[in-house]
Amino acid sequence: MTHADPGATPAGPAFLSGGGEMGTLVRDFDWSGTALGPIERWPAILKITVGIVLRSPVAMALLWGEDGILIYNDAYAGFSRDRHPGLLGMQVRQAWPEAASLSDKAMRVGLAGGTLSLKDQPLTLTLNGRPRAVWVDLDYAPVLDEHGTSVGVLAVMVETTDRVEAEQQRRVETERLQQLFAQAPGFMAMLSGPDHVFDLVNPAYEQLIGHRKAVGKPVREALPEVVGQGFIDTLSHVFDSGQTYTGQAIRINLQRSPDGPVEERFVDFVYQPLLGADGTVSGIFVEGHDVTDRVRGEAHLRLLMNELNHRLKNTLATVQAIIRQTLQGTDEMRDAREALAARVAALSRAQDLLTKRNWQGSNIRDVATAAIAPDPDGADRRIRLVGPPLALNPRAAVSLSLALHELATNAAQHGALCADGGRIDITWSQTGNPEPRLNLEWREYGGPPVVAPSHKGFGTKLIERGLAMEFDARISLDYPPEGFAFRFSAAMAALADRPEVAPA
Repeated sequence: MTHADPGATPAGPAFLSGGGEMGTLVRDFDWSGTALGPIERWPAILKITVGIVLRSPVAMALLWGEDGILIYNDAYAGFSRDRHPGLLGMQVRQAWPEAASLSDKAMRVGLAGGTLSLKDQPLTLTLNGRPRAVWVDLDYAPVLDEHGTSVGVLAVMVETTDRVEAEQQRRVETERLQQLFAQAPGFMAMLSGPDHVFDLVNPAYEQLIGHRKAVGKPVREALPEVVGQGFIDTLSHVFDSGQTYTGQAIRINLQRSPDGPVEERFVDFVYQPLLGADGTVSGIFVEGHDVTDRVRGEAHLRLLMNELNHRLKNTLATVQAIIRQTLQGTDEMRDAREALAARVAALSRAQDLLTKRNWQGSNIRDVATAAIAPDPDGADRRIRLVGPPLALNPRAAVSLSLALHELATNAAQHGALCADGGRIDITWSQTGNPEPRLNLEWREYGGPPVVAPSHKGFGTKLIERGLAMEFDARISLDYPPEGFAFRFSAAMAALADRPEVAPA
């Protein structure tokens, strides 16, 4: 004699009601061919557990007995794709042969009364006819009867495939972004939140800030020296307003090493707001270039252009003076043309000498050699140059070159170089400390008897007005019968070449 289920209805056992599609399938399944037997003979704990499984909104399955007979709900059926409903009533190890080792472990632990929890467990399952990688969170717990004996295992499953794949994609994109960051020629950084915390910096940014550890720190903590320079205020404005900011050749003072000095750099940069999923600003992307060399180069170029302009004006003034004094000192146009050509040529040689030195001044020996070299009859071999290396600034080099040219021209026409056996000694030295002076002497020997001139020519005026007045020098022109002598003495501070310092 059999006893009917007191909760049974014409539609089936009451514990199956509300169980969705799977409730109907469980009711209609022929359980007599399994270890569970006919449904009306199931023990109460089995019915209660099946009722819980069927009504759960998350994927659940009951693995009953030693064989782990599968009973599952609608959510689990959805996960099973085309393998549903064939899984119902199967032994779990046979139902999922590709995960047999995992099922075996879960059954062993659960039937022993233990629990097992797995997060983002990777599985390769054949779904819809093809192997597919899936990830699931799995929690296994024992089903205990009234005696406390484990008679089955309850499995709760949450598929995390979409989330895991999304995270993997984000990691791939992050790695790609990091590669782009690393390879970018300019500096880049990612800041997050209203405190502007560094999330990512590239090697160029690390180099800019002196390879300090910035990731994970707010800007004001990672770069304390920029507080008060306006950059944090600008970042906050971009974060609050959502408006991009572009800076061109902006000065920034960075202390790139703990004990080092604060360095002045110049940067072109963009602060680009980053929007979160809700449309609000979540961070700022920083991109730019260190343009310090460019800015300093442009400043140096401006300095050079200004200096060139100044020197050209001085050169033109010198040429005008040469022309005026030459024409005033002669009545013959031919003589004037020849004298003018010689003096302009001397000026040109001085300019060539300075050009070769990039207008950084010239050695006094080179200046003297260029001034006297064009004289005829090998006069340059009869002129002896004696003195130490001394660098003259461009203005001093031009003025001294013109003066020496005038002296050499006069010597060739009226002095030592117009007679056989005549010679000239040009000597110089530096004396005095701490305010050294250049002392230069031009002395002629073996020429015709010297007679003091009755009037001052261009050369004399050039020496007296050019050298004496321009450099506050002491000048003497002596005319003893045995040979003309010229002496020049001026402070090296007015004559010496000083290397130009690039603008900071």
